[in-house]
Amino acid sequence: MGDPTKQIFALVDVNNMYVSCERAFNPRLRDRPVVVLSNNDGCAVARSNEVKALGVPMGAPWFQMRDLARQHGIVGLSSNYTLYADMSNRIMTILRTYSPNVEVYSIDESFLSLNGLGGLWTSPTAMGQDIRAKVAQWTSLPVCVGVGQSKTLAKLANHVAKKFPLFNSVADFTTMSDARTAWLLQRIEVGEVWGVGRRISAKLRAMGINTVQDLKDAPPSTMRAHFGVVLERTCNELRGISCLELEEVAPRKEIVSSRSFGTMVITAAELGESISTYAARAGEKLRGQHSLCGAVHVFVQTNRFRERDEQYSNGITIPLVEPSADNRVLAGAALQGLAMIFREGFKYKKAGIMLMDLQPDTRRQGVLFDAGQDRARSVATMAALDALNERFGRDTVHLGSAGLVRRWAMLSENRTPRYTTSWTELPKVLAK
Repeated sequence: MGDPTKQIFALVDVNNMYVSCERAFNPRLRDRPVVVLSNNDGCAVARSNEVKALGVPMGAPWFQMRDLARQHGIVGLSSNYTLYADMSNRIMTILRTYSPNVEVYSIDESFLSLNGLGGLWTSPTAMGQDIRAKVAQWTSLPVCVGVGQSKTLAKLANHVAKKFPLFNSVADFTTMSDARTAWLLQRIEVGEVWGVGRRISAKLRAMGINTVQDLKDAPPSTMRAHFGVVLERTCNELRGISCLELEEVAPRKEIVSSRSFGTMVITAAELGESISTYAARAGEKLRGQHSLCGAVHVFVQTNRFRERDEQYSNGITIPLVEPSADNRVLAGAALQGLAMIFREGFKYKKAGIMLMDLQPDTRRQGVLFDAGQDRARSVATMAALDALNERFGRDTVHLGSAGLVRRWAMLSENRTPRYTTSWTELPKVLAK
């Protein structure tokens, strides 16, 4: 794989992640037009290639697609985030067998550092094809692999692997000739470059920079003068100068847990149930990244699209006496804030919490006269709760304030089973 001291990155991306997960467990969906819908079955958040070919844009409301769906047999599915997250974790486990240095960029994308691994494979392309084969064999999900001397080039190579069939889903810029690379980059719009958004790409086109090759050839100093250091760094990355390191551990600076309700909520009690549930979800993520929270922000809002209804939205931040990752403390603070901002007479559509002032759990600052016994019991209790919910399913053990009926829960009328995480939703084989 060339010079072992050279920086090499790979980006592995699942094709149409949500749709592919659904097809992995229901082969009848293959080659059929499929959309996965957002919370409350609102808008398209994932589209199969067949749906894209019909001209359905990302974010299209499902109710506007119904005639098209009947005409072309489009299957609309509710989001099954539990399934998608578990399948993502399985892929990340596979990728860590190829490199010890993996950055999970999103639910369907990961960067791998290939530095020093040159002797393991005849070429990055061979490694990429092996990744594709193993992921397909172990998860039935299709992936594309892009390899480059920088993270920006790796992401661009992934785009090439996906859009140009001749590469068979694996594109490697590190061994590609300069002439072939230039030919490709001249055929890719500048807006496809990682970090170049719509506003910047419009300004670049006004300067005569229309393709990726144009941006690569532009003087970095000129880009810095017009757009700042970020685009200068992007130019250098396109030239194979690695400026962005792999972020193997990147704890969230804030954690948000929020959902739109399946039906309008008017009582403080039901809002409290939702807030307690969201606090538990956020607390689980907080402990998962070994962090503590110093403040809890809670917010509520009505449906701004229902113009006939009176509108109200508000939020408040409640600081904690001591940083914590205990669901009981987080929910208590959130409910305290909710009591301060709740107003009677409104139809609430959404509520949520944000955990703020996050810090590593190894740097906990105590309070005066605290012997640490309550803290130890809190850690042990949350560890037991997480272990039970992981083994027997989410919400097996939950806060009483989260309620039991949860009339407000979001709609998901067409959700498929959570095949990999729920014993009760395993496929059943019936003997004749």
